[in-house]
Amino acid sequence: MDISLAADIRLCAASTKFSVKEADIGLAADIGTLSRLPKAVASFSWVKDVCMTARIFGADEALRVGLVSEVLESKARAVERAVEIASLIGAKSPVAVQGTKEVLNYSRDHSVNEGLNYVAVWNSAMLQTQDVKDAMTAGLQKRTPKFSKL
Repeated sequence: MDISLAADIRLCAASTKFSVKEADIGLAADIGTLSRLPKAVASFSWVKDVCMTARIFGADEALRVGLVSEVLESKARAVERAVEIASLIGAKSPVAVQGTKEVLNYSRDHSVNEGLNYVAVWNSAMLQTQDVKDAMTAGLQKRTPKFSKL
């Protein structure tokens, strides 16, 4: 669970089983699960349930609570889908992807007004990049833009 919670996008196979087992061995989870899991799902009651009971839960429950965004029929298909998503993200402006990630992470922990101010600062900087110019030109020419890698 610890490593998966550090990921931006989580997928799993239908056969995947999850748990936070530290309560079974007399510890509190200490590598980020207790800090990240409440931010990854909507129900704090559910977080307390799985962390304090150390119960095992499956892919369907993980999808239902928002821990994963997609459940695939097999591990191979999950890896294939992850590569598809990574390729799609990789084709986007790296400046825009990094800025989007940063603003989403910031906004999760701040008010809407603070998030709006933060994105305004990010976008004012992004407007100065070649990526915006390339995207605008490509849009006018009705073609897909090619972005430089960072």
